[in-house]
Formats: sequence, structure tokens, C-alpha cells
Amino acid sequence: MSNALVVIPTYKEKENIERLIRNVFSLQRAFHILVVDDNSPDGTADAVKALQDEFSSSLFLLERSGKLGLGTAYITGFKWALEKDYEFIFEMDADFSHNPNDLIRLYNACNRGGYDVSIGSRYVKGVNVVNWPMSRVLLSWLASKYVRLITGMRIYDTTAGFVCYRRKVLEKINLDKIRFVGYAFQIEMKFKAYLAKFKITEVPVVFTDRTRGESKMSGGIISEAVFGVITMKFRSIFGSSDFNEI
Repeated sequence: MSNALVVIPTYKEKENIERLIRNVFSLQRAFHILVVDDNSPDGTADAVKALQDEFSSSLFLLERSGKLGLGTAYITGFKWALEKDYEFIFEMDADFSHNPNDLIRLYNACNRGGYDVSIGSRYVKGVNVVNWPMSRVLLSWLASKYVRLITGMRIYDTTAGFVCYRRKVLEKINLDKIRFVGYAFQIEMKFKAYLAKFKITEVPVVFTDRTRGESKMSGGIISEAVFGVITMKFRSIFGSSDFNEI
């Protein structure tokens, strides 16, 4: 039995998912995987099911009725994890932009380092991004600078989607009060952890843009991230029931 679960949302990731699953299960530390698939038309869920006989005790699948958003996929996965005995719950993309080997480093930052949240950070030590055009690198870096300015968080990569949470963090945050479904979800989760005074660290990683499958980035996602930050800060000033009592 592993105490660590990797939640991987998928939509049209058939080209990547088997290779990713096998990579994670080949690591020296044991991780379980939960794939949350949003009714991928390319058969992503079927590819996961084909592996479940081989990894019956460590590979799990939740199928949803449609493309409902990154944030809701993670929340669905988080709630599932909290119903089980997992102590460390991870967010990870399905497209190999996050190196599976870095799961161990994020795990150690929390388990050995005593942190409550560890973030796979592209910007904590320079800019570590591969295969992005300079315009996108600059947009992402400036977005994180903007979020730091508005929220006051001392986090260099505020939009990172490669994260390890201790169980108590997800128990404390009221997941039903998370408002954003796109990449602003990543900012909101970090901001809630910051407001609750959890110990957060950044682990430097190299982010490599996908080589297979389709990017999910859009103008609407970026707008949500930019304008949502002001809303989050405003709500934090005037108070809200964003946390559970534990």
C-alpha cells in the first residue's frame, strides 16, 4: 500500500497515458495513480482500463461525462483521495511536461523536509522551460510576477500544475468553495494554502512542453487567471468560508 497518490486529469491523452503510467510505476518509490478522464473521444479511458489488470492495486480510473474543466477534475480526484488513506496527494499533467522522476523530489520535500505543500517550480531558479516560444515563456513568467504582487505570496511559480499536498492541506481547504476551473485553479489552491499558513516550498524542475497530443491552453484560460487573482484577493480581505474546521 502506498501513502502517495498522483492525480492525473486527462482529455485526449491516449498518445501519452500508457507511457506515463509505466514511467511512474517504474520509480523506486511506490506511487498510486488516479486518472480522471473527461470522456476523451480518443479512447484515453480505454487505454487506462487495459492496464488495470496489470496494475490492479495501484491504478484507478474515474470517468466523467464531459469536459468539465481542469479544476473540477482535480477536486474530484482530491475528494476521492481524502476518502482513502493517502497522506500525500499530487497534481500532475498527462503530457510529460512534468518529469515523473521529480515526483520523488516533491515527495521528499514534504515527507522529509516537513513542508505541507511542495511545488515543482519553473521559476524559482531562473527560467527552466523547454520548447516554449519566448512569447509564452514571458507571458507565464509575468503572470506569476503579477500574482505575487497582488496576493503577497512568496511563490515564484504561482501557476505551476505540478504539486504535492499533504492530506491536512486538502482537508483544511473547503474544496466546494474553489471557484476557478482553468489555470486560475492552480493559483487559487496555492493562495488558500498560503492564507491557512501552511508551509510551502518550491522545488526547481525543468518543464518540457508536450511533444504529443493537443495543448489545452486558450485565451479564456489566461483571462480567468489574470482577472481571477483580483477577485481572490478581494474576497480574502473581506473574509469568506473558504476553510473547513479540522
